[in-house]
Amino acid sequence: VQLQAFGGGSVQAGGSLTLSCAASGLTLSRFTVDWYSQAPGKERELVASINSGDFTNYVDSAKGRFTISRDRAKNTVNLKMNSLKPEDTAVYYCHTYAEWLHYWGKGTLVTVSS
Repeated sequence: VQLQAFGGGSVQAGGSLTLSCAASGLTLSRFTVDWYSQAPGKERELVASINSGDFTNYVDSAKGRFTISRDRAKNTVNLKMNSLKPEDTAVYYCHTYAEWLHYWGKGTLVTVSS
């Protein structure tokens, strides 16, 4: 099983990016999938989650700006990030807990300049 996160990049404040988490060996729609961020010098923190019923949850700072969603055909979970702020600069990781194991994708860097 492998998770791969991609879609990061550099944008100016107010811009948008869409991150994607792709899985091999695992059907993501069966499990809760999370996106975490880790800013330089800070701990990794939960940004958004989507469960198997497509119920979503967001950290307060992401509400109204970020949208987590599934693409079942592509077996991906996406994080659409709008109105990006410099404080959103971080490495973003996708995560799932499936069949008693934690799986993490390699991070993708998002840099937001002011």
